[in-house]
Amino acid sequence: MPHEYNEPSIVIGTAGHIDHGKSTLVQALTGTDPDRLVEEKRRGITIELGFARLDLPGGASVGIVDVPGHEKFVRQMIAGATGIDAAILVVAADDGIMPQTREHLAVLRLLSVPQIVVALTKCDMVDEEWVEFMSGEIHTVLACGPYAEAEIIPVAAREGRGLDELKAALANIVSKQQHAHHEGFLRMPIDRSFTVKGAGTVVTGSLWSGTVAPGDTVRVLPSGKKTRVRSVQIHGEGVDAAFSGHRVAMNLADVSRDDVRPGDFITALDAPNASDRFDCELTYFDCENASSALESGSTVRVAHGTKEVFGRVLFMDGHAKLKQNEQATAQIRLDEPLCVLRGDRFVIRAATPVRVIGGGRVLAGHPRRRSILSESDKAVLSSLACDDVTAAAKAYIEEPNAIRTVADIAGA
Repeated sequence: MPHEYNEPSIVIGTAGHIDHGKSTLVQALTGTDPDRLVEEKRRGITIELGFARLDLPGGASVGIVDVPGHEKFVRQMIAGATGIDAAILVVAADDGIMPQTREHLAVLRLLSVPQIVVALTKCDMVDEEWVEFMSGEIHTVLACGPYAEAEIIPVAAREGRGLDELKAALANIVSKQQHAHHEGFLRMPIDRSFTVKGAGTVVTGSLWSGTVAPGDTVRVLPSGKKTRVRSVQIHGEGVDAAFSGHRVAMNLADVSRDDVRPGDFITALDAPNASDRFDCELTYFDCENASSALESGSTVRVAHGTKEVFGRVLFMDGHAKLKQNEQATAQIRLDEPLCVLRGDRFVIRAATPVRVIGGGRVLAGHPRRRSILSESDKAVLSSLACDDVTAAAKAYIEEPNAIRTVADIAGA
C-alpha cells in the first residue's frame, strides 16, 4: 500500500575520473549495482546515470546518483550532478587527481553543490605512506576552492575498509544539510523514461521543488502536454506523496515514451513555459586552458537540468570577453528552449573541443532580447543578483513608458 515517505529529502552524487571506483564504491555502500546496462557491464564503465538507496547511521536514508567518469560522458555527469545536495568525490589512491577529477570538481563548483566528502579509493593497492601522500595532494588541490574543509576518507571498497567512516561522514553532512532547492510549485527534470509492461510510461528524476501525488495533473515541458500521475514511487516503494529533494519515479497516464524524454521537465500546470533565452551571472572557468578567454557572441553548449543545448553568449553593455575566473552579466540565446527559472544553476561547455568552460546562475528566465541595458534593466538585474525580488519588481514596473502585466513580472 502507498504511504507517506518521511525519510530526509537528500540526494548525494558521485564524481571523479573513470576507473577510480565510483560504481564499486556505490555497490559496496548500498548493496545495489548502479550499472544496469549490458554494455556497461561488458565494458566495465558507467555510461548512463545509476541510482541507489543508501541507509546511513542514525536511520536516515538518502538517494545516491552514480555518474560516468569517462570524458565522453561529461554531459551525463552534469545531468546527474544537477540538483544534488552533496557529493562523494572519488579519487583512486594509485592514480591521484586526473583530468576528469578536475573537470568534475569544476562542475560541482559551478552548480554550487554545497559540500563534498572525498573517498580515497583502492587503498588496498598502495601502502600507508602513499595514502598519506595522496591525501596531502588532494588537500592541496581543494585548498583554494569552496571544498577546502572536505573530509578525506581512505577506502578499500572490496574489503569493506573505510565504509563505516565514509557513511559517518555522509551522515554528518546530511544532518546539517537542507535541500538545495526551495519549496514551491512542482519541477522535476527527467533523467530516465521507459515503458513498463502493463503499467505504461514511467519517468524518473530528482524532485527539484514542490510536491507530487497520485492523481495530480501535471505538464511536460517544453511540449506543454498534460498528463495524470497514476502512481509515485521512492526507492521502489509506492507513496502517497513525494516532496522536494526526493528521488522519484512517476507512472504517467496517456503519454508514450516519445512524449516524455530525458531532458524534459515534469511541472505544475501553472509553471512558466520553457524559454529560448535567459539573463544570467556567468563565470568563465576553463580548467584545461587558464590563459584562454570567452568572447561575446561565442557559441557554447548550455547544460541545465538533464538537458544540453547549443546557445550564444552575449555579454551586457559591450563587455567584450571574460578571462579565467572573471564574472559578467550575460544573455544566453538558445537554439532550443530550456525550462529555466531565476536561481537555477547551469554549466557551459565549449562547442569544440568539448570541455567545461564555465557556468553560473539564472537571473531572469524570460527576458527581452537585448544586450545594451537601460538604467531600469541594470537596476532589475542588480536586484536579482542580490536576491531582492521586491526591488527588482519595483524597478521593472517603474521603467518609463513601460506597460507590464503580472505575467511579464513573473517571467522576468
